[in-house]
Amino acid sequence: MRRRRECLNCQERFTTFETAELVMPRLIKQDGTRQPFDEEKLRAGMQRALEKRPVSIERLEEAIAYIKHKLRATGEREIKSRVVGELVMEELRKLDEVAFIRFASVYRQFQDLSEFREEIDRLARDPSKA
Repeated sequence: MRRRRECLNCQERFTTFETAELVMPRLIKQDGTRQPFDEEKLRAGMQRALEKRPVSIERLEEAIAYIKHKLRATGEREIKSRVVGELVMEELRKLDEVAFIRFASVYRQFQDLSEFREEIDRLARDPSKA
């Protein structure tokens, strides 16, 4: 929202821009602890997966905005962190397959090469189902 204001001291007019602050749900971690949603942590994780990949900052920011929108749209006050992880993987899959595999290998904690290979094979067979 754009609003014109006036300084009480010097009477000079200026414009301010205001936005509604929409509350993000708290995250329920796998160990049961709860913590506030941290956009910077989300951004850092996605940037790590996208490191040295041909994806623009604009596309990354669009993906982050979409994830935040989806989380708010649930209407829940608390949400499992696993939901966030799945949304991140969904968005990374759209942005870059290599970044998706990087993130999935850490997020899903692949135990050996066969699990890693299965995920790559699943991605190769049907990218929408990986």
